[in-house]
Amino acid sequence: MSGLADDLVSVDAPARRRWLPGRRAVVLIVSAATTLGLLAVAWLLPVPFVKLAPGPTFNVIGEQDGRPVIEIEGTTTYPVTGILDMTTVLESGGPRGGLTFVEAIESWLDPSDAVLPREMLFPDDLSGEELRSRQAALFSTSGSFAVAAAMDFLGRPVTSTVVINAVYPDSPAEDVFRTQDQIISVDGVDVAEPNDVVDAVRSQPIGSALEITILREDDESGASEQTVTVTTADNPDNPGTPYLGIGVADLYAAEFPIEFTLEDVGGPSAGLMFALGIIDKLTPEDLTAADHIAGTGTITPDGKVGPIGGIRQKVAGAREAGANLFLMPVDHCEEIVGHVPDGLTVAAVSTLDEAVAALRAHAEGAPVAACPTETA
Repeated sequence: MSGLADDLVSVDAPARRRWLPGRRAVVLIVSAATTLGLLAVAWLLPVPFVKLAPGPTFNVIGEQDGRPVIEIEGTTTYPVTGILDMTTVLESGGPRGGLTFVEAIESWLDPSDAVLPREMLFPDDLSGEELRSRQAALFSTSGSFAVAAAMDFLGRPVTSTVVINAVYPDSPAEDVFRTQDQIISVDGVDVAEPNDVVDAVRSQPIGSALEITILREDDESGASEQTVTVTTADNPDNPGTPYLGIGVADLYAAEFPIEFTLEDVGGPSAGLMFALGIIDKLTPEDLTAADHIAGTGTITPDGKVGPIGGIRQKVAGAREAGANLFLMPVDHCEEIVGHVPDGLTVAAVSTLDEAVAALRAHAEGAPVAACPTETA
């Protein structure tokens, strides 16, 4: 019996063989692995698009990091209640960072996000540092214009000076000027408005040395007048045009100090909410009336409200933060159709007066300024 069992094992059980792939199989395996690897890399590579998503909100009549967002001294202020939010857009994929293919797909599927070709928003040669400087300049100007508009609404006086609101990197102005330097004269000619500086720089050939007198505020020594010499260069954004690498603007000031303390926020769209915040703090009337209100819009010194970017993201961010009324420029009425979140009322305004009227109407439970409708 034992011999039969041995025969059965040796005759009927096939010998175990090791499988080795042929040349064709090897090629297929390598190709598949390479393709999967390339797809994985492509999935994570930056793509030339910019993602716009709802950003954080900031209560302009509240505090941020322990300081009032709008700090007013030297005059009577009044208690405020409620929340008056300025809204922001969170941008990914611009000069300051790449957007991956995965992130782009996720944003395309999110109705509160937008994905746009990068060249629609930023020049190819714009660096992250240049973008930061330009956005900071726009934010500074929005605060200045908000002061002028609020003072005009309140019938209070305002003064104006020409200041540097941006110093661009890798320019003749770098390491010479500071933001908020007041420009008094160029080559001995007094400066009364920003265009005076532009005209003086462009009236001389590229490579000209200009003597510029400035008034600089220093925390330790106070204000001091200085004269500096700067040689113009060829403008990289407009070849053949002399430039210094500064942004200049009117700085409007009240008879008392008003400071905007937010940091790391850029762009011009806070102007309307800043102006409303100033008015709310300087008047006994409680404009927000313990409610949660948000909004956006540029402002001019005479109180005109202008369009902004990312309106759909801002209404989404406002509602996510808990707002029930949103103030926006009337220019965005068509763009906002179908994108207003449930529970959010939108007031479309074109002036600061209309925005204040909308706040008053909302507090009284009356209808607010709606988008205009076409009539047959």
